[in-house]
Amino acid sequence: MDMAVISPIILPLKLARLLTDEAMKTVRESGIPACIAVVDGGGHLVLVTRMDGAVVGAIDSSIAKARTAVYFGASTSDLSGGVSPGGPMATIETASSTKLAFVAGGVPILDPEGVVIGGIGAGGGSPGQDHAAVSAAARMAGGVR
Repeated sequence: MDMAVISPIILPLKLARLLTDEAMKTVRESGIPACIAVVDGGGHLVLVTRMDGAVVGAIDSSIAKARTAVYFGASTSDLSGGVSPGGPMATIETASSTKLAFVAGGVPILDPEGVVIGGIGAGGGSPGQDHAAVSAAARMAGGVR
């Protein structure tokens, strides 16, 4: 796997709104209320949207998934195997005071050159539903790694 290049650029609110709107299209098709979070290239929250009826815990999980995608420059679905017992990152969650989530539903946002400029995460649906929603949005922005 290539080393991710992570940008210190602040992800604009306008782009965060466009990405959230795109992810919400997929979420609405599932019929399961969810939260969508967008963070910038430093993992800092830009926007979080909680649908009516979405569980409150989905707020934190969507932010943690988006942040994890930025910190590791990869989809959280691709990282989940690495944190399993015996995996190369098995203790990473206890080594960080920052909330991270290694379950599907977070993907990096890439610029046209493939640089990570942010992350988007979903919480509230199944891991597969959350991943589908944010993947669709990230592809719109320039790709999914």
